[in-house]
Amino acid sequence: MNHRDIKQPRQSVVAMLSLVFSVALFSGCAAVHQAHSNLQTDHSHADSTAPTEGQDWARQRLSKSPRHQEWVKIKYRPANATTDREVNAFLVYPEVKTKATSVLVIHEIFGMSDWVQSLTDQVAEAGYIAIAPDLLSGMGPNKGGTSDVATAGSNAIGTAIQALPPDQITADLNAVADYVSGLPAANRKLAVAGFCWGGGQTFRFSTNRPGLRAAFVFYGAPPMTGPQGAQVIDKAALARISSPVYGFYAENDIRINATLPATIEAMKQLNKTFEPVTYAGAGHGFMRAGEDPNDKNPANKKARDDAWKRWRELLAKI
Repeated sequence: MNHRDIKQPRQSVVAMLSLVFSVALFSGCAAVHQAHSNLQTDHSHADSTAPTEGQDWARQRLSKSPRHQEWVKIKYRPANATTDREVNAFLVYPEVKTKATSVLVIHEIFGMSDWVQSLTDQVAEAGYIAIAPDLLSGMGPNKGGTSDVATAGSNAIGTAIQALPPDQITADLNAVADYVSGLPAANRKLAVAGFCWGGGQTFRFSTNRPGLRAAFVFYGAPPMTGPQGAQVIDKAALARISSPVYGFYAENDIRINATLPATIEAMKQLNKTFEPVTYAGAGHGFMRAGEDPNDKNPANKKARDDAWKRWRELLAKI
């Protein structure tokens, strides 16, 4: 594999980087939208500003899948609520003869795209029950999800996602996790994986989900705390993590990577398993860009292939 492991930083480097955490956090794809920042994202891959468009390649791959795919509606009663909330989720079953581990897939800042559905199918192809919730369920002008939100304008999806209440995100993910873990075909083992904004939410979910077997963070920011402009690693949140966290990062993604040294240090101090790998020459979003035939960076394809190989190997150990 052509990648390099992030190494432990010296104390002086950690101190210096603490000055730039807020910039890195609020500029990264995951954290910038979560924190309502006004900074602009700058993805280093093709068609990054509108990846839900022009994904015929993802739709075609999905349409050729022999696996059982279905949309499920998951209802639950949020805490202190008087009515149920309903989350729409894309579920794919593997073609296996024994009960399987479940993988919860968290989409990018761009919502439920064709690529997210294709990626979910690929996880099932590897032998796992895969489910991807549309976290914009009920958020559209007609109470629909991502596609309904998109009718409100070109920036509507990102705007809607950054407005999602953190407690609602956690409740949605927990409801979907409970649903998929309780399926007759499931072996009750659960892992979570997310990309970009979803990578940050994956890290955050690992702090809120006891019993999780593994968290796979793809170029996502760690949980942070403090006022805007003075964010620091949220050690209290990290202390709640009970599963190993595996990171997948791009070399050309300084905004997210600037948070890594302090994250490594904090996880080490807390005696938590955190294994980040950075892929040479790749840009933020390489898992999607590496599949896109229109992407011009060959390092993205290599990073995607190497990361997918590593991910499958780690999943097999759960």
